Amino acid sequence: MQPHLERRIRSKDAQQLSQPERRIPLDLGLKEKVILITGGAEGIGAAISQACIAEGAVPCIVTRDSEAVQDFAKRLRARCERFELIAIELGSPQSCQQAVEAALQRCHRIDALVNNAGVNDKVGLEFGSPDEFLVSIQRNLWHYYSMAHYALPSLKAARGSIVNIASKTAITGQGGTSGYAAAKGGELALTREWAVELLPYGIRVNAVVPSEVMTPLYRSWLSTFPDPEHKLRSITAKIPLGQRMTEPAEIASMALFLLSAQAGHITGQHLYVDGGYVHLDRAID
Repeated sequence: MQPHLERRIRSKDAQQLSQPERRIPLDLGLKEKVILITGGAEGIGAAISQACIAEGAVPCIVTRDSEAVQDFAKRLRARCERFELIAIELGSPQSCQQAVEAALQRCHRIDALVNNAGVNDKVGLEFGSPDEFLVSIQRNLWHYYSMAHYALPSLKAARGSIVNIASKTAITGQGGTSGYAAAKGGELALTREWAVELLPYGIRVNAVVPSEVMTPLYRSWLSTFPDPEHKLRSITAKIPLGQRMTEPAEIASMALFLLSAQAGHITGQHLYVDGGYVHLDRAID
């Protein structure tokens, strides 16, 4: 090939690749699928719910009631979006059973489960007690098991999938949050355990592991420091890719991919969406 002709071809290819309208979109195949999402009206959960709607899926949101939750639902209704909201506190197996039964009554099926609800409640070893530790485990891990247990017959019928939203605290530790870290470690262990147990039913189980994600709760935590912007800069400086926080929508994109047929041969995996925070920061000078 003549050099000048090769240069023209390369230039043309570069122009085509730079044009977003030429990209072929992925069809995640989630249209009309019912996705049960705990904590699906705030933070990461809200981003997952909105991503479901964008893909034509029906998010069935299970969450505690609050002003923020009602505001989120109001915004969705104003846009005439299709979703269900089940306001219930997932504090016991009985409440989880009620939530699943309500979802089936309204939607008649459950195609996938996203376990997301939880809170870093700062129950530590030094400034905590065994009773508080147990409550933290109940608050952050118990409902992951209970929701999967009661949703399982529907998931079997649909050959569905489960995504557990975990946390980097299970891998790195944080200090002063034994209950939350233990619960998140348990979620990662359950992800692998369920992936094995549910193989005969074609049910895939994966976990998404966020690190530093800019949510309203995170902003509220930053506001407790004398200089929130300085604190934020000190955190983002440790995030290798782009020195920025992960956005909730980026966690949602991974969650939906894992729920979809595009991830049809992925199970038992812990997927890190964190800009390299957990694995790269120790390798970079």
